[in-house]
Amino acid sequence: MIRIRNVSHKIGPAPILHDISLDIPKGGITALIGPNGAGKSTLLSLIARLAVLREGEIHIDAMKIGEVSDRELARHLAIMAQSTHVSARLRVEELVGFGRYPWHRGRPGPGDRAIVESAIERFGLGPMRHRFLDEISGGQRQRAFVAMAFAQDTDYLLLDEPLNNLDIAGARSLMRLLRQMADEDGKTVVIVLHDINYAARFADRIVAMHEGRIAANGAAREVVTDALLRDVFGTDAEVSLHEGHPVVLV
Repeated sequence: MIRIRNVSHKIGPAPILHDISLDIPKGGITALIGPNGAGKSTLLSLIARLAVLREGEIHIDAMKIGEVSDRELARHLAIMAQSTHVSARLRVEELVGFGRYPWHRGRPGPGDRAIVESAIERFGLGPMRHRFLDEISGGQRQRAFVAMAFAQDTDYLLLDEPLNNLDIAGARSLMRLLRQMADEDGKTVVIVLHDINYAARFADRIVAMHEGRIAANGAAREVVTDALLRDVFGTDAEVSLHEGHPVVLV
């Protein structure tokens, strides 16, 4: 379980998060949704220790952020940040292989190579494995970064807007893979999404954020409502149900 207690955060003088307390259960997919500037990516960065936690506490199971070492945390939690730019010229399989570094520390063994092969196959990267990242499409590159996080083989997987640069087919395929990882591999996936319909269709839990606070937290049918769209997103779009899942009608 990820336990967040009384977390506030500022960037310079600007407050970004206000006294956030939240439990994210182990297992399944939890989607963070909200308008731009709601604090979703900041909260994810604090959990992943990409930003310094200055106020409040975050625990990943028995580990306390700020006390556990980076090496130990990397064996339990993988992160795909919003920015996926790399300065080095890497091939796809080299990028995916970086996911094993917290385990082998520069000395990969047969087990590491097998996990990388599994990630390349699972994410459909085989035909482009030897190509450089700047030679493939943005959507293919996005999948390669998610595959790298998957290859890290952690209980927790944190993804910040992984559907960026993906067309509808690529986005559906990736969300189905994440659903499979949660259901069959027992992964805990925490994902920042802008598309509410993907969150409502694939996530077990939705956490809606607004102006640095938790506006709603629960199952999709409880959270995705006309009132939420009006009060949090500032739109009069309507919500309907399709096969038991709420759908925002645009």
